Amino acid sequence: MMPTHEHFMRIALDEAKLALNAGEFPVGCVLVANGQVLARGCRQHSQGSQPFELDHAEIVALRDLEAHHPEADRTAITAYSTMEPCLMCLATLMLNNVTRIVYAFEDVMGGGAGLDRQGLAPLYRDKEVTLMPGVLRAESLALFQQFFRDPANRYWQESPLAQHVLSQA
Repeated sequence: MMPTHEHFMRIALDEAKLALNAGEFPVGCVLVANGQVLARGCRQHSQGSQPFELDHAEIVALRDLEAHHPEADRTAITAYSTMEPCLMCLATLMLNNVTRIVYAFEDVMGGGAGLDRQGLAPLYRDKEVTLMPGVLRAESLALFQQFFRDPANRYWQESPLAQHVLSQA
């Protein structure tokens, strides 16, 4: 029996918990092909006076893929992320031919899923991308709520994202 989207999202949630336990913003991502997790990553360097905005979970997972499975057919990969990919991550996944993206929680502040790509250059406009939102949304929301309720975590506090997360029942 082939594992479900929920199965792989739970693995991404485990990555997000690793980030949260390390004091990082709780986003996790796994890259899956043919029912196997090929790579994983979680948000890094989100804390401190100057967060480093390159180490998003999707980018960390892509680096892990390149390090351990550079031969992988990226067109066969599905990305599972606990948060809607931002524009940077969406574009990077697309450029790496990972065009099936399943995510848990919407990023009302910086999410790229709703981007109208029709006005963009052909490289981005013509790429077929499949997005599946809301898989284990409640579980992901709980991690974001835990993060934003902790006063020690300053990353994106007072932001539209924090307000959205904390307003959810």
